[in-house]
Amino acid sequence: MSTALVRTTHPLAPLTADEIDTAREVLAGEGLVNDSTRFVYVGLEEPAKAAVLGHKDGDDVERRLRVLLLDRATGLGTDTVVSVTQRSVVTSTEVDSTADGHVPILDVEFEDIESFLLESPDWLAAMEKRSIDPSKVRAVPLSAGVFGHEDEVGQRIVRVLAFFQEDCADLPWAHPIDGVVAYVNLTERRIAKVVDEIELPVPAERGEWNAAPHASAPRTDLKPIEITQPDGASFSVHGNQITWADWKFRFGFDVREGLTLHQLSFADGGVDRSVIYRASIAEMVVPYADPSPVRYWQNYFDQGEYLFGRYTNSLELGCDCLGEIQYFDVTIADESGKPRAMKNAICLHEEDYGVLWKHTDMFNGMTETRRSRRLVISFFLTIGNYDYGFYWYLYLDGTIEFEAKATGIVFTSAYRGEDGYSTEMAPGLGAPFHQHLFSARLDMAVDGSVNAVDEVDAVPVPMGPENPWGNAFRAQKTRLSKESDAQRLADNLKARVWHVTNPTKQNRLGQDVGYALHPEGQPVLLADPASSIAGRAAFATKHLWVTRYADDERYPAGDFVNQHPGQAGLPAFVAQDRSVDGEDVVLWHTFGLTHFPRPEDWPVMPVDYAGFKLKPVNFFDRNPSLDLPASPTKHCCAD
Repeated sequence: MSTALVRTTHPLAPLTADEIDTAREVLAGEGLVNDSTRFVYVGLEEPAKAAVLGHKDGDDVERRLRVLLLDRATGLGTDTVVSVTQRSVVTSTEVDSTADGHVPILDVEFEDIESFLLESPDWLAAMEKRSIDPSKVRAVPLSAGVFGHEDEVGQRIVRVLAFFQEDCADLPWAHPIDGVVAYVNLTERRIAKVVDEIELPVPAERGEWNAAPHASAPRTDLKPIEITQPDGASFSVHGNQITWADWKFRFGFDVREGLTLHQLSFADGGVDRSVIYRASIAEMVVPYADPSPVRYWQNYFDQGEYLFGRYTNSLELGCDCLGEIQYFDVTIADESGKPRAMKNAICLHEEDYGVLWKHTDMFNGMTETRRSRRLVISFFLTIGNYDYGFYWYLYLDGTIEFEAKATGIVFTSAYRGEDGYSTEMAPGLGAPFHQHLFSARLDMAVDGSVNAVDEVDAVPVPMGPENPWGNAFRAQKTRLSKESDAQRLADNLKARVWHVTNPTKQNRLGQDVGYALHPEGQPVLLADPASSIAGRAAFATKHLWVTRYADDERYPAGDFVNQHPGQAGLPAFVAQDRSVDGEDVVLWHTFGLTHFPRPEDWPVMPVDYAGFKLKPVNFFDRNPSLDLPASPTKHCCAD
């Protein structure tokens, strides 16, 4: 067996098919794979930050993969790390399903659930009572959560809601069979329980976007918009490194986190100045507000429970992306541990973004306008009923923005009336109130790894000798010195932002260089603090957490979210109460949507948006976009 290290371009280079094949072969050779074993997760085990920062071109790199395995026959999960360069298993640990939760849910575990329903006398009785043909019932298996049910402890469970489908073109989401739910034991491959609360009418109106009688012919009054760049795009790509204007960064892809950005820097005076070491959306949760006996448990962690990156769309020019596009394929592992290529998974392009700066001066006759543009790197996925787009934007003035786009079809129920917890979308069709809450993990590196965080509020100055007319206000800064202090809520009434500064670096005016996190300030988790979901999604109870960097602190809800009892991830990290003043710090930012569905969201929801911005504050000596040329006169018009 060879133990020589292989050369690769960079420690953060994307996974290859050969590496996935090697990992599978090594695990099989060590007896960790049998006929009932499935590969749940295969991802790059990123080297320690110090090793990445110290890497030089041509250096040898050891490549390690983290692999989660599930033995479907026993329900046992195994957490392994494989060195594909050394062709050896580095670590292998059995997952304690009682204390630590279960590995994520597999697609293959969903495939036979409708057949389980057809074998359940209780389920068939529930359908017969409703005069529903069981063969026309579509099962929607969903993560179970943890609610103190003793018979579920240590068991691998999902809960199943059902929808009626009249024919192959019918949209099942339009016909929820509400009032009944099945609990499925995935290991024993059987229905463990059926809860039949109440008989509710199944909404009858069809829900396809072009279904009669509401369908209309496509309009013909909109003229084409063409996006052209005759001289090509302004970015350059070398492997997984992208350079655009003054920006430079690497990108990666992980089936749990999706698109990841690494080592973002901005060239200033010929020097690449670091801003962020690693940026990702590390978790999301979709908690529902319906407390009924058949729906109280609806809380989905689309990343930690489902590994949503597996459902990435292959993007299409002219539909998903427009203009001078570069696509990137992504290689992941399927549930047999074999490589699977996802074509056109990531889209890179530039967009015009209106006016960047402009002034017409009354004194010196200055008349100058510069147009803004932004670099966009994105991916889109479909998970169940919802579709999500994840977009990172880089701007010429040093701004970084993230935007989540939510669309698709709202999850439906029967409508129980105005005093219930849903909106009526069509006759008898409800859409429960819910939230989409995301956690951005921002491993900051503002001009280096020594950073501090200040909460900055706009506060009025009381009237008095120093403010006799009462008009004064100022920026009040509060240093977040320890992890116990750095669990914060946004406050839009105070224009609250958080400054990440480097106290060892100053601009020409003597100000600490920094970047400001601008939150949208929408609600955090609305569930009761004593609820199960508040314990399991504790990250979503605050807009901001600041922690000191640790290599093994990757996920805000913990490593194993599926049926974890709670308090993993950020609550465990901050229990150490480490200093975050002048340290290597990570910001965890909660943002998202609180969705009271509207009839206008049916049958397909127009895109709704959520996100945040990072803007330079004292990072530059002055506006960094002053070097932009004026637009060619042939593109401008004046009378």
